Amino acid sequence: MSVQETVTPTPAETPPIPAADLSLRGLVRLALGNVRQFGMLAALVLGLVFFQFTTNGVMLTSLNVTNIFLQNGYIMVMVLGMLLVIVIGHIDLSVGSVAAFTGAVAAVLMTSFNLDPVLAVILTLGLGAVIGMWQGFWIAFLGVPSFIVTLAGMLLFRGLTLWMLGGQPVGPFDESFRAIAAGFVPELIGTIPDPFGPREIVLGPVPLPFGGGAMHLSTLLLGALLSVAVAVMGLRSRREQLRYGFTVSPTSLFVLRNVLITVGVMFLAYRIAGYNGLPMVALIAFILVGIYMFVTMRTVIGRRIYAVGGNAKAAMLSGVNSRLMVFLTFVNMGVLASLGGMIIAARLNSATPKAGTGFELDVIAATFVGGASMYGGVGTVAGAVIGALFFGVLNIGMGVMSIPIDYQFAIKALVLLAAVFFDVTSKKDS
Repeated sequence: MSVQETVTPTPAETPPIPAADLSLRGLVRLALGNVRQFGMLAALVLGLVFFQFTTNGVMLTSLNVTNIFLQNGYIMVMVLGMLLVIVIGHIDLSVGSVAAFTGAVAAVLMTSFNLDPVLAVILTLGLGAVIGMWQGFWIAFLGVPSFIVTLAGMLLFRGLTLWMLGGQPVGPFDESFRAIAAGFVPELIGTIPDPFGPREIVLGPVPLPFGGGAMHLSTLLLGALLSVAVAVMGLRSRREQLRYGFTVSPTSLFVLRNVLITVGVMFLAYRIAGYNGLPMVALIAFILVGIYMFVTMRTVIGRRIYAVGGNAKAAMLSGVNSRLMVFLTFVNMGVLASLGGMIIAARLNSATPKAGTGFELDVIAATFVGGASMYGGVGTVAGAVIGALFFGVLNIGMGVMSIPIDYQFAIKALVLLAAVFFDVTSKKDS
């Protein structure tokens, strides 16, 4: 008679947390492993320092820092859509022409049909979605390469722009529409309750400590809130990694990283506060950045877009509708291109036939320089925004140094080439 033993299952043990290697070799390996994530941020900082010295301190004046956002707001908006298009393994060459066409439509609606600016903006965003559906249908469901479809779109919508405007600029616009690109976040002035009577407080502006204008405290407050939000998101991400047993950076480096980010954000907020406060276009861009960071990092559709870009066949076998994901990314790109087009029109106070010329190259270059991979499946919202800011710093810095426009094109071309070369070589090494 055999005796059968009964084994009581034990609860699964929590995997041990790998200890971070604090040696020099470990720190070097950590830096190399995150070079794609932090390399562009370091390049942005070095670019600011370089132009600050070469321009004798003019680069980081309040006016020039504000101009980085005013003159490149459309890139910060459209790069979010281009990031998803490139991550999923495609390209969009038509964004400049789509921006020009939708900006022209908005201009005609407001000037020729006297449409309310809010309604004109809503209709134009809807038109951008329709354009994205048109191009996405050819690419996702008919299998036509995105390069060909968007190249055709670039020619088509450039022609429609010339037809819509009749070869002449259309404008000017209402101040409420111009505020999209030329407005600033207003200061708040009010009273706070006091047990011994009402006391008036002024939230801004107040004189700068060293003279030279007034400081907008609401901009500093928004900078502080952004710093806190970044720190909280980083802490939550770190806790999740620890919970699942992933190797994380040493606590000292984590704290140092957040301190440096806070110092950088507050420095920029201080500089912007010294002019007219936070530009409205920067506020719009920051809100969109927060939304797209949440979508790409915390939602199912975001993970599916990255899965399709990494391996479309594997994603399809896992139940992901890859065609629908491609279709949605182009719809999203169309909406953001139309928003970028309205920002351009509002900044110029007119829609012009040549608006948006070459903008697709700026947006694509900023996306690649920000760390997106030409092979798809790799790229972050933060990296894309840093890439857009890097090109903004290049444009402002070279303009302050009075570098001729032909040299500016050559320098940006070399930067793009270096970024893609790094992507190709890192892909081969892995």
